[in-house]
Amino acid sequence: MSAWAQGLAGGLMIGAAAALLFWVNGRIAGVSGIAVRAFGERGFEAYWRWVWLGGLAAGGFVALLAGADFEPRTGYPVPMLVAAGLLVGFGTRIGNGCTSGHGVCGVSRLSRRSVAATATFIAVAMLTTFVVRHLWGLQ
Repeated sequence: MSAWAQGLAGGLMIGAAAALLFWVNGRIAGVSGIAVRAFGERGFEAYWRWVWLGGLAAGGFVALLAGADFEPRTGYPVPMLVAAGLLVGFGTRIGNGCTSGHGVCGVSRLSRRSVAATATFIAVAMLTTFVVRHLWGLQ
């Protein structure tokens, strides 16, 4: 399967999963919110969150078993990767959501806050890519 077909199929599956979660459970498929609240909820609220997160992990594992063409990037210093992960978590917290919640679910509902957040995500990603590749010379 070509790269564009894989992207299209993945996008359709993400959209369908987000729509199904909203339709069946009345919940937004924001992964950071689902993950954070999985630890604090009880009963069915915790159950569906853990099932959702398990499905994300299982989907990636199944793709690897099926021979998905995946080659991890190498050559990045570990401290930089740790800092990047912490900054993403911090940004998710101050932005009141992650790319899945704002970019997939919020934009599709025409939420002004989500459109602004998604535009910010994209702008910062472009700036970060420029700095890391062109100013710091990491490929």
